[in-house]
Amino acid sequence: AYLTVSIEPLPPVVVGDAVTLKCNFKTDGKMREIVWYRVTDGGTIKQKIFTFDAMFSTNFSQMENYRKREDLVYQSTVRLPEVRISDNGPYECHVGIYDRATREKVVLASGNVFLNVMAPPTSISVLAADTPAPFSRYQAQNFTLVCVVSGGKPAPLVYFKRDGEPIEATPLPEPPVGAGSWAPRNLLHRDLDDTKLPKSLAADSHQPGAGNPFPTADPPRGLAAERDSVTESIPETVVSREFPRWVHMAEPIYYFRHTHAPVSDGTVEARATLTWTLNPQIDNEALFSCEVKHPALSMPMQSEVTLVAPKGPKILMTPTRAHVGDTVRILVQGFQNEVFPEPLFTWTRVGSRLLDGSAEHDGKELVLERVPAELNGSMYRCTAQNPLGSTDTHTRLIVFENPNIPRGPEDSNGSLPGHRGFRFVLALTLTVILELT
Repeated sequence: AYLTVSIEPLPPVVVGDAVTLKCNFKTDGKMREIVWYRVTDGGTIKQKIFTFDAMFSTNFSQMENYRKREDLVYQSTVRLPEVRISDNGPYECHVGIYDRATREKVVLASGNVFLNVMAPPTSISVLAADTPAPFSRYQAQNFTLVCVVSGGKPAPLVYFKRDGEPIEATPLPEPPVGAGSWAPRNLLHRDLDDTKLPKSLAADSHQPGAGNPFPTADPPRGLAAERDSVTESIPETVVSREFPRWVHMAEPIYYFRHTHAPVSDGTVEARATLTWTLNPQIDNEALFSCEVKHPALSMPMQSEVTLVAPKGPKILMTPTRAHVGDTVRILVQGFQNEVFPEPLFTWTRVGSRLLDGSAEHDGKELVLERVPAELNGSMYRCTAQNPLGSTDTHTRLIVFENPNIPRGPEDSNGSLPGHRGFRFVLALTLTVILELT
């Protein structure tokens, strides 16, 4: 007797599709059994998924005339109604027949097929690396966008576009030498504005690749210089913008890195990074998009962000009428525009330290516990900045007397020390007026 087994090859399938595995075999012997296996762990484990035993079935009764020598073709199928990623892998079909000569001997043959299950990405997002990050007007900064694509199998093709046009980037398979130079450089102390930065420090900040900072130029005058000369002429809220003192003379050079990591569920998380030297003058309001191509997608997925500097912060102070002893909260509610990347917020008290004695406070909210009367009229500055720009907002705190808190020790008549003479003069004046009338 002879036996040949073959399994029809399968094209890649997508999660959720119905798949039929077909095992064809040709023999002139008598059927014994058909067994389907799913092979796992690199072939070390075979799991039975279907078994047909001809000894206990009459389905193949036409094979009883085994002495008649002729070619008989059969097909065994296994149907997977909704494939999952876990169904990915090799499958084997084992067929056994009785030998025509001995009738007790079993002849075995098998075939195999690989089921390739694809899964389209389930999520895509674009974020900025190292945020929140400060804005530097003295030195050029490197900026990195990160595109994260999850849930796909196999790994997708990821690429970036700027304003709808594909970006030609230099591949960067490995982190560059001196990776520290690729991280956004730290801003000079945020309290050092143009009026406080020594010219020697500004000159020292000129480094290769840092653009053209004009180190010999005088510090600019205007709103940035007026921040420290606070007078009563300043209204309740003052907003100022800061712009870089350097410009690029050439088009930016983009660097691209693509990595992927397997996930326990069989999918792949892909990460693509785009790094370049940021130029706030041309990159502000630039639209960047990350697009993904995948064989399981009929059209590319995309996620986009617009780089925008903070503008027009909205400050909320509660309570609106603060009294001595109250807890005052000053919160940045938002901006007049959508800001990306996430801003860095820094609070300072103009001309003095904060209530807790610190020079500055980081965060979206500033909390003043049990404000004393001495804070009445004090000015607070909130600096909101991201790598594209910086804006300052000033707000003044008005503290009213609290009627529930006594002002000091009173005398037996209920009057404060030092007020007796005033009351005596007032009473004498009224007496004289009455006598004259």
